[in-house]
Amino acid sequence: MSTTDGYSLEARRAGFLAIELDGAGWDGTGAGGSDVFASLAAAVLAVETAGFHVATFADSPLPGRANALQRAAYAGPITRTIVLVPEVDTVYTEPFHVSTQLATLDYISGGRAGWIATAAESSEAAAAVGRAAVSGAALPLEAAASIEVSRRLWDSWEDDAVIRDVSTGRYIDADKLHYADYRTPTGISPAYSVKGPSIIPRPLQGQLPVLVPASLVGEGQVPADAVDAVLVTAPTPELLAAEIADVRDRLGQSVALVAELDVVLDARGQPATERAVGPGGDRARYVGSAGGLTAFLDRLLVEADGVRLHPASLVVELDELARLVLPELRRSGALRPLVQDGTFRDLLGLPRPTSRYTNSHIAAAAEN
Repeated sequence: MSTTDGYSLEARRAGFLAIELDGAGWDGTGAGGSDVFASLAAAVLAVETAGFHVATFADSPLPGRANALQRAAYAGPITRTIVLVPEVDTVYTEPFHVSTQLATLDYISGGRAGWIATAAESSEAAAAVGRAAVSGAALPLEAAASIEVSRRLWDSWEDDAVIRDVSTGRYIDADKLHYADYRTPTGISPAYSVKGPSIIPRPLQGQLPVLVPASLVGEGQVPADAVDAVLVTAPTPELLAAEIADVRDRLGQSVALVAELDVVLDARGQPATERAVGPGGDRARYVGSAGGLTAFLDRLLVEADGVRLHPASLVVELDELARLVLPELRRSGALRPLVQDGTFRDLLGLPRPTSRYTNSHIAAAAEN
C-alpha cells in the first residue's frame, strides 16, 4: 500500500541523517592553519551534538585548502558518536595511498569512518598531478578499480597478523600478510598494478563502508556488490521517492540508499524563499519551514535508508535542524538511536567481514 505522493506505508525502518560540512574547516580566517581547523572543530561538534549520525566532507582541488580526508582525520579524535565520511577522488589519487589513509582514518575515529568514492571530470585535478583528463565511460572504470584495490589492501593483513611476540622479537606474523596482486582491466589508461600488502594493519571495521553516486553503479561501471551505499539524486523533492524506488529495483536490497537533499529553511526572521538564491542545481532542494521539512523527511525515511542534507548555510540551518527537526524525527521513530563508540558498519547494519585471504574464507568460497 502507498500514499498518493508515492511514499509507502509499510512498517517503518528507522533511518539515519547525514549532513555535509562543506565549508567548515576551509572558509575560516585564512587558507589554512589553526584558525581553519578551529572552525572545523566547532562545526563537527555542533552537528554531533545536534544528533546527526554522519558528517560528510566534500572535496575539490582548491589551492591552500585542507582536503576532505585531512578534515575528517582532524575531526576523528574530538568526536565520539558521529560517523566521518570524506569524499576521496578515485581518478587522480593513488589507490595505494587512498587505502592506507582511509584505514588510518578508521583507526583514529574508532571505526567511525567511511568513504564517498568520487569520479568526476576535472581538468584542474588532472593538471595538478600531470595527467591527461579522464572523461566519459572511463570514469566509473577508474572508480571501480580504486575501490577494488582498496578492498584488497584492507584485506591484505589478516585480523590477527600483529602478534607483538616480545620473546622472539616478532611484531607480525608474515604468513598472515598477503599480496593484493591487482592489475587494471582494459579501458584504464595508463594501466597500473598494485602488489601490496598494505603498509598498515587491517582497518578496525575490516572494510570501510564505501558510498558512491548511484549514477556510477551498474553494468560496465562500479559493480553493486563493490559498494555498501549509494547516493540518490533527483531534480525535485517530489521525484526523490520514485528515484529511490527505481534505484532499489536496479540494485537490490543489499545496498543502502541515501537520498540527497539541499535545504533552505525559514530562519532568523527571514523566509526561506528570500534566502534561496538562484534556481538550484542537480539535487532536489527543499525550501520552506522546519515543520514542513520534518514531515517531508519523515515520509522520505520510509523509502530511503538515510538522507544527506546540504544546508544553504551550515550555521543558520543547523540552528533550525537541531531545535525543530531532529527532535521531532526522533519522537516519531524515523531515526535510529545514536550509539556511542559504534562503527559505521553498525549504523548500516553490516557485519564485520572476514579477510578474503584467510584460510577459512578461502575454504568457504571453495565450498560455494
